[in-house]
Amino acid sequence: MHRYQILIEYVGTNFYGWQIQKKKITIQGTIENVLKKILREKVKLYGSGRTDSKVHAFGQSAHFDVKNRIENIKKFYSTLNFFLNRKFITVVEINKKPLSFHARYSAKKRIYKYLIHNRESLPSIYRDRGWYVKKKLDIELIKRASHFLKGTHDLSVFRASNCSASSPVRTINSLIVKKKNDIIEIKIKSRSFLKQQVRSIVGCLKYVGEKKWTVNKFKKIVKSKNRNFCAPPAPGTGLYLEKVIY
Repeated sequence: MHRYQILIEYVGTNFYGWQIQKKKITIQGTIENVLKKILREKVKLYGSGRTDSKVHAFGQSAHFDVKNRIENIKKFYSTLNFFLNRKFITVVEINKKPLSFHARYSAKKRIYKYLIHNRESLPSIYRDRGWYVKKKLDIELIKRASHFLKGTHDLSVFRASNCSASSPVRTINSLIVKKKNDIIEIKIKSRSFLKQQVRSIVGCLKYVGEKKWTVNKFKKIVKSKNRNFCAPPAPGTGLYLEKVIY
């Protein structure tokens, strides 16, 4: 048995997320179908994590096993992208890995990025590539609130009701907020994330930026550990899985 890791870039707009779902088009299902066609055997693809519906990726990582060694990686790579590119999926790298490697469990850190288009007019070129927020957001207030989240916390308030994680405690290694022109970028690094964690954090930070909440209220809501107090999660269209670190 031979194991291969692939790094994947995709636009998630027309997909129901990463994980295979019955009668729905997903990233995992689409790539598995192409692998089966090329390799002529059933292939199971294991991702570093599940991205939600409409979420994008610059560097999703996944692995699969095949019975026979892939002799011509360059040809395999080109053929794979021939079928995937038309669906706005690109395999950017393929690496032979030992059987001890696992795309999910071997990962040490994951980096997610969220983009907010904060301007008067609705974006055309970047539509469905970010969250359009017309009301001007106070970037300094957002930064002040975000500092509180660094470190280890019980993040139950940001956890989706159907999250399967065994614990709501997570360590956020870094959380960087910056603005360039009319785009606000929120980048979060952690070993693992709860379901809807990033989108829920962004939704709450938006409330702070709009001055619906004070920074102190934001802190109290996080400490409450009560999901009912969370602001509506930001839409999936602004979220990107940027990188998986091993």
